[in-house]
Amino acid sequence: MQAGAFWRSIDPRVIQIATLSGLLLASVRLQTGVSAAQACVTIAGALAAQGLVGGRRDWRSAAISGLSLTILLRSHAPLVWLLAGVLAVVSKRLIRVNGKHVFNPACFAIVAMLTGSGAAWVSPGQWGALAWGAAALTCAAGLVLSRAGRVDTAAAFLAAYTGLLAARCVWLGDPWTIPLHQMQSGALLIFTFFMITDPRSTPNSSAGRVIFAAVVALLAYELQFRWQVRTGLFYALFIISPVTPLLDRMLPSDRFTWIPQPAGV
Repeated sequence: MQAGAFWRSIDPRVIQIATLSGLLLASVRLQTGVSAAQACVTIAGALAAQGLVGGRRDWRSAAISGLSLTILLRSHAPLVWLLAGVLAVVSKRLIRVNGKHVFNPACFAIVAMLTGSGAAWVSPGQWGALAWGAAALTCAAGLVLSRAGRVDTAAAFLAAYTGLLAARCVWLGDPWTIPLHQMQSGALLIFTFFMITDPRSTPNSSAGRVIFAAVVALLAYELQFRWQVRTGLFYALFIISPVTPLLDRMLPSDRFTWIPQPAGV
């Protein structure tokens, strides 16, 4: 098999799993609160739910959700760890429009645990400038290598969100170290490269994704700085996600598939 054909045959989700696994190990190394017990319970819950409601063939997506939740979600209750993994997978099977799930599974589980359990919170994962820069490059490379075709979404979100932080900095006369510190968040990285770029719960067209990402950035900014909702990123994506079917109708395009069909099929 030629190198190009071999590369195209690799499931893009394998690249995402490798990237998230590296971030998980880095989180453990940097003592951001991730525990091996939580990782095992959350990922096992997601995989078990996938086996029960979706079959084993889609285990990669379940693993991605479990890894994302392990890095972001914190709780002292093992039941919350388990329920988060289960809810992430179940949500994409039950909440669908035209055969496409509406919410990013990990985002849905985070919002459900934050609002329903009373025993969960999100770790922003302030890693420091050097570690954050390395993690950002890793995430960006993982997105590109995964061939998920959602670089436009990440770029649009980061441009809009960074622009809003910069404008606020200028308006208030704050030093630039403040928005720079706000950007150095592990939660922001996972959100940007593995949630809002989820090809199965974002608009099919590039124009739709750019609009979607910009609106999520604006709402997240409002929630965080006007309403003081620290986890505004996740609530913003949750609130705007039901608009995706409308954008798909207004700006039609081919639906994403993880493994492209060979030419002529």
